[in-house]
Amino acid sequence: MCGIAGMAGVADELLLQRMLHLIRYRGPDDSGIWLNIPSNGAAPVALGNNRLSIQDLSPAGHQPIFNEDGSIGVVYNGEIYNFQELRRELVADGHVFRSHTDTEILPHLYEKYGAAMVERLNGIFAFAMWDDHRQKLLIFRDRMGVKPLYYAVAGRRLYFASELKALLLCPNLDLTLDPQAIQEFLALLYVPNPRTFFAGIHKLPPGAMLEWQDGRSSVAPWWEMKFGPYFERPERELSAELRDHLESATRRQLISDVPVGFFLSGGIDSSAIVACAAKAHARLRCYSISFREEHGRLEQSSDDARFAREVATQFGAEFTEVEADPAAAQWLPKAIWHLDDPVADPAAIATYLICRTAKPDVTVLLSGQGGDEVLGGYRVHLALKLTRLLRRLPASMRQRALPAFLRFLARHNEMAPRIAPGLVLAFSRYLSKLASIAGCSDQEQYIALRSYLSEDDLGNLLSPAMKGWLAGISPTARFQQLFSERSHDDVLNQLLYVDGKTFLPDLNLAYSDKLSMACSIEVRVPFLDNEVVDFLLQVPPSLKIHHFTQKYLLKRGMDGILPPGVIHRRKAGFGLPVRAWLQGELRTMTRDLLSPERLRQRGQVNGAAVARMLEENETGRVDHTYRIWALLTMEIWQQTFLEFSYEGNRLSSLDPVRSAAVTRTQ
Repeated sequence: MCGIAGMAGVADELLLQRMLHLIRYRGPDDSGIWLNIPSNGAAPVALGNNRLSIQDLSPAGHQPIFNEDGSIGVVYNGEIYNFQELRRELVADGHVFRSHTDTEILPHLYEKYGAAMVERLNGIFAFAMWDDHRQKLLIFRDRMGVKPLYYAVAGRRLYFASELKALLLCPNLDLTLDPQAIQEFLALLYVPNPRTFFAGIHKLPPGAMLEWQDGRSSVAPWWEMKFGPYFERPERELSAELRDHLESATRRQLISDVPVGFFLSGGIDSSAIVACAAKAHARLRCYSISFREEHGRLEQSSDDARFAREVATQFGAEFTEVEADPAAAQWLPKAIWHLDDPVADPAAIATYLICRTAKPDVTVLLSGQGGDEVLGGYRVHLALKLTRLLRRLPASMRQRALPAFLRFLARHNEMAPRIAPGLVLAFSRYLSKLASIAGCSDQEQYIALRSYLSEDDLGNLLSPAMKGWLAGISPTARFQQLFSERSHDDVLNQLLYVDGKTFLPDLNLAYSDKLSMACSIEVRVPFLDNEVVDFLLQVPPSLKIHHFTQKYLLKRGMDGILPPGVIHRRKAGFGLPVRAWLQGELRTMTRDLLSPERLRQRGQVNGAAVARMLEENETGRVDHTYRIWALLTMEIWQQTFLEFSYEGNRLSSLDPVRSAAVTRTQ
């Protein structure tokens, strides 16, 4: 696992050194640079790598790595889980290897298969490969987008890096803020690929290849998520087969020359990974986040650590509980620095706290991430069935009476002492949203449930100047485009497709990668292993959500292996109890960062609307938690990256409203 950076059309060694230095924490064990500065008019190229040693800890794993004659070179970030099998195939063909790293198979595999070699890889990766014969640079990102890759084009020059911040050092890039990206971020808590906050910097989409040759760049998919044909075997067989695939994936991903540990939230996904690892006789070091009961009173569940402890005990694991209190908010600026392409999810800080605690003991952590996106585990996936039930109720009951009753019960929970107020509030929020969208199309319901601000809400929140820039531009245009690509699929698979193209890589996997690599830790995700994903693409939707049971096939497959309470517990989001913190200990900080004066200077949002939002949230009248967290994140991000100086390279604050350089994208 590493950090990579490079350029084509130019070979600036000092710039590349600075880019690598800025993301050195991604690979503190070694660093390497290769420059191609030809005298015959061929293309200048520079490739760089920071190495976190996982496979073959010897100097033989130094990157960039080349084939025998030096004509094909690669810098690589990731893990190839089937590299031993591919290496044996290449050795049989006569290829000569100098190391035992997975990286070295890449140039040799390219010699044999060309760009199609990427289709033979089972792993997580972003890598850049220079083909000297064809004077071509190829950059690949893994199928599900586990590893990040950012790029920017300046004329005939291409720059790329594992993290956005490294590109801020490159000359002649368009670093104006993109108003459409700001709108998307406020609505969704992240910016869907290929956009970033900067107009001139882009994310390479999951499963995509970027090609640069003779000053021209192009991006095209090398893999597409396609559902079916569906299995017709009994569900008993399919549940056992899913368990077998997950065990195989976990066994593959345990391979390492450094110690391995596990995220363990006490949910079924992370618990299933621990159970599979126990079957492989791995040493189990498990880490979970916890917080005080009084801080969790407004959350739907504060029981993660209890369930995690139960699983750890069952499998004889070493268990470390990382307690988070409001002081954890001090890590928000650091988290935003490492995220650089911002994500407004408190789970980022929780991930950082776990990785920071685990680092002295392990260099690799296995995670249950991806299980919800491939098995239909989020409430948004169940919504369509529930809205059909709600339509049977009178409109007045579903839109007013029932949500009002639930809110009353939450505020007077002494009337129902066994029901946590946070759970009732969460159910009330969800039910109110369902009631308001019950008459919408399936796609509109998904978009509404994935959005934290509707278009009307955004109209009230954004400043007049921003609304002028964004007239006629929907914050969910990317979702609408993706739905159109899969309009022929079953509706659940449409939702999973959109999640797999946006929410999974741009929010969940993004914070997981960035905040783990901030601690020089590699996170692996067995649920996104090729074998598991390919199998689930052929599982009928009715076995992902069976009646009203989500992740049905996994739950059936883990029956008798995991505790029943873990298998059947309610879905609980991973994160921190920021609802209580924003109403209490973080109130002063929030008021200061989101003061009307500060927001007026930014010119992006309406300070009066934000002040009302803060007041409503503090009194408990309306839950604006994640909207406020998004505003906090955006303000700290702007302080960090628009008022940022690194080794004399000053990045001036560029206002998207006042700058004539902003290009409106239709």
